[in-house]
Amino acid sequence: MQVIKIIKIALKEDIGRRDITSELLIPPRLKGKAVIIAKEEGIIAGLEVADKVFKTLNSSLQFRPFKKDGDVFKENEVVAEVEGFLRPILTAERVALNFLSRLSGIATLTDEFVKAVEGCGIKIMDTRKTTPGLRDLEKYAVRVGGGFNHRFGLDEMILIKDNHIVANRKSQIANRKSTETPDLKEMIERVRKKTRGKIEIEVEVIDLEEFKQALEGKADIIMLDNMGIENIRKAVEMRNKVTENCSPSLEVSGGVSLENAKEIARTGVERISVGALTSRSACVDFSLEIV
Repeated sequence: MQVIKIIKIALKEDIGRRDITSELLIPPRLKGKAVIIAKEEGIIAGLEVADKVFKTLNSSLQFRPFKKDGDVFKENEVVAEVEGFLRPILTAERVALNFLSRLSGIATLTDEFVKAVEGCGIKIMDTRKTTPGLRDLEKYAVRVGGGFNHRFGLDEMILIKDNHIVANRKSQIANRKSTETPDLKEMIERVRKKTRGKIEIEVEVIDLEEFKQALEGKADIIMLDNMGIENIRKAVEMRNKVTENCSPSLEVSGGVSLENAKEIARTGVERISVGALTSRSACVDFSLEIV
């Protein structure tokens, strides 16, 4: 299981060869209880991961959560307790809290964005801006916070981005031995033909000219990258004039904040992708105390 592999790597990194302090000071059979306390408020995520961290070191440890992932917690609230041999509890402490802090931070920020666009019928989505090796967990935390996952990896869907467009145009010009520049519509049609229409196609555009080409190419999703609010509105109007059943979903990305998310959502787009959910969320502070 991927989560167990991640936990074992984290424990190995933190423990090294051994927990010298706990081995020297804590008798191996000494039992007790510790509580995990939130130092600030937020949305909790990662309780099951914390449980697995403790039990990876000692399966007899009893982990009792007082919340479930997705619940709100308050400052100084006890969110869980762990009971059993104190030596493995202390050895696992930092890794368990690190996961809980990181995932709760992502869930909390996601929840803030979801609430910011409440009532607009729009999806708040993550990106691939995740911590290497932690993508599964971080995207899980986004779902806990009420958000939705974009693709997990490059193999899930086609997403033609700006660098693909530039590189592809260079290649086509070189092969044709002319200065003719293939447009985005042609690229989409070529990709669809090669995949026989079996893979969803999303296209990133930076202006209304590229948007028009993506619209003509009948992309499944069009990402409006770093567009101003007026151009987003114009793109929605252009899309809404398409009468065929294949009119694309529109996604806004880049320059999205809690302050402007509502305004963007009201334009009529279906999705907003926010890299900050996983790349810029602050960790929530938790502590573990022996009682």
